Amino acid sequence: MWDGISDRLVQAEKIVFVTGAGISQESGIPTFRGKDGLWRRYDPMKLATIDAFYEDPKLVWEWYEERRQNILNASPNPGHVTIAELEKYRQVSVLTQNIDGLHQRAGSKNVYELHGSIITIKCTVCDFKDKVTTGFSTLPPLCKCGNILRPDVVWFGEALPQDVWESAMVKASSCDIMIVVGTSLAVSPANLLPVYAKQNGAAIIEVNIEKTQMSSEMDLYIRESASKALPELVEIVSSKKIG
Repeated sequence: MWDGISDRLVQAEKIVFVTGAGISQESGIPTFRGKDGLWRRYDPMKLATIDAFYEDPKLVWEWYEERRQNILNASPNPGHVTIAELEKYRQVSVLTQNIDGLHQRAGSKNVYELHGSIITIKCTVCDFKDKVTTGFSTLPPLCKCGNILRPDVVWFGEALPQDVWESAMVKASSCDIMIVVGTSLAVSPANLLPVYAKQNGAAIIEVNIEKTQMSSEMDLYIRESASKALPELVEIVSSKKIG
């Protein structure tokens, strides 16, 4: 499966994963753009913008609370676990478009959440921000200051967290291998990450069950799910420990 790139994997010191909804779909979390995607049942512009939130915060919160409970009940799959296990052998960073926290729950330490976290809740006015893993008695939930709380996610039209994005660019620009898992990279600016890696001479690998618009730019593409494709990585990488 990894023929043609295994030598570079063995020699690589820094491996960066760029992950999207496809890896979490295997944990039972629906994607937005797949055949069973959430976008097909809802208009995202009515649910995932700040204007929609202020227009009908209860509707938006009902949708997000359903997603939150689904995510909190989900478990990391072998794809997530493999990525975490690779940290035993290499410098591994995860640049994820996912908001579900499954990488951290699998044990990954260096996770950069480009689009925020659905588990973290913040106030729309004051500085309150915290992880909340319980449900809310009323929707929309209110902060102690009296203002509405919102999920700490990046909505359409909002900028990525600047510190997270700057760190992601640094990781992408200095890696030896970039493995793009379960994302079509259709969303900007995340689709620039392989460009930064390529400029550094890194090998780019795509793991996706479907062909994407970026497939032709890859050094290797694997048409398998993350759970099937990634576990073999541990055997390859562990065959030679750097340092």
